[in-house]
Amino acid sequence: MGDTVADMSADTVSVSGWGRTAPTTARLIRPRSYEEAAAAVRECGARGGIPRGLGRAYGDAAQNAGGAVFDMTGLDRIHAIDADEGTVRCDAGVSLHRLMQVLLPLGWFVPVTPGTRQVTVGGAIGADIHGKNHHVSGSFSRHVVSLELLTADGGIHTVPRGTPLFDATAGGMGLTGVILAATIRLLPVETSLMTVDTERATDLDDLMARLTATDHRYRYSVAWIDLLARGAATGRAVLTRGDHAPLEALREGTRARRDPLAFRPAQLPAAPALFPEGLLSRRTVGLFNEFWYRRAPRARTGELQKLSAFFHPLDGVPHWNRVYGRGGFVQYQFVVGYGHEDALRDIVRRISEHRCPSFLAVLKRFGEADPGWLSFPAPGWTLALDIPAHLPGLGPLLDRLDETVAAAGGRVYLAKDSRLRPELLASMYPRLADFRALRAETDPRGVFTSDLARRLGL
Repeated sequence: MGDTVADMSADTVSVSGWGRTAPTTARLIRPRSYEEAAAAVRECGARGGIPRGLGRAYGDAAQNAGGAVFDMTGLDRIHAIDADEGTVRCDAGVSLHRLMQVLLPLGWFVPVTPGTRQVTVGGAIGADIHGKNHHVSGSFSRHVVSLELLTADGGIHTVPRGTPLFDATAGGMGLTGVILAATIRLLPVETSLMTVDTERATDLDDLMARLTATDHRYRYSVAWIDLLARGAATGRAVLTRGDHAPLEALREGTRARRDPLAFRPAQLPAAPALFPEGLLSRRTVGLFNEFWYRRAPRARTGELQKLSAFFHPLDGVPHWNRVYGRGGFVQYQFVVGYGHEDALRDIVRRISEHRCPSFLAVLKRFGEADPGWLSFPAPGWTLALDIPAHLPGLGPLLDRLDETVAAAGGRVYLAKDSRLRPELLASMYPRLADFRALRAETDPRGVFTSDLARRLGL
């Protein structure tokens, strides 16, 4: 325990979220062991520190202006896989990509994955990530048996699911401590392919009706929405749903049948090469959206797709976050409960009328909420979209949308936020007072902090 920050790799660098909208400068410290992580926490200085994984939080959650940022990717060991129990114990710096590489050949898959596999286990718990299967499987923390947490006093604690500290840490954006390791329950699979059904919806009401009537038949479900469509076509969408393909779905004699659990994600050129800066505009995004909607089948069932194509198509395009140019982009995601469909309709209409050039807009249904005090998912409809940060009038538009969401009893996703007004936070997250009280008790000196925490008063 004699390690000091001076013994570790540390640089003063500019740090930003995946949206690249609000970079700040911090000391980036790279611990290589649990002991070094404890030393980094003890010596992080008056501005405190915040853990960071692969930097896929879109906003300022993993930034700490003038303080320390702990790069946890150096802690990346997979300690044990229990094939009988279907669990894995690994360091928090292990990525979901790495877990898939190791676990798929053994017939196991991660229980929840977001739209990128370039997320660490620690980040998955800290943001309590969700995926296309929330209506069936809940968020990531539901499948975490226990975790090892480095707290502000330098102690390392085993935190089991169902305890207050666990519930504050799941979705707590790294503000309760540094997650060092976790034990996770896995999903058994027979192949690395998906059986996928695709259909088109003519407008938002048609889409919601299809999802409501038949989502229970599928483990995974997501809809891409054309947010530039207006009039009778407002909210038109392509609905994609599926499940892990069983072995019997693969034809005898094919390469897939010979190696059914192979994981071979494709990779394209970097985003700037595919989409030169300045290419994206209302006109070009409108053309893309029209093409994407028209090329989708009216109805197709039983298509076999690679896992990477179904779950993580953008992971095949390195640095795709640069597609919106130097100004970066805002990812806006909210949820409103069932029974508040009018709020969703109103928001989609206003985004469409504002002509937001978003080609990445997805609608999903959430199931039962998980116990994390700041976990984002709640039963209802969630819409996520990318918007160029330089779009005229974007700030006032999003402020009005926040008010609509809050009035409907909904919330925005803190892992993607970079501009929410703090006065709306308590109405969106009813357990906020409990979270603040636990932080005050376990971290009275405010060792763990971030740009997000300061901005919102977390």
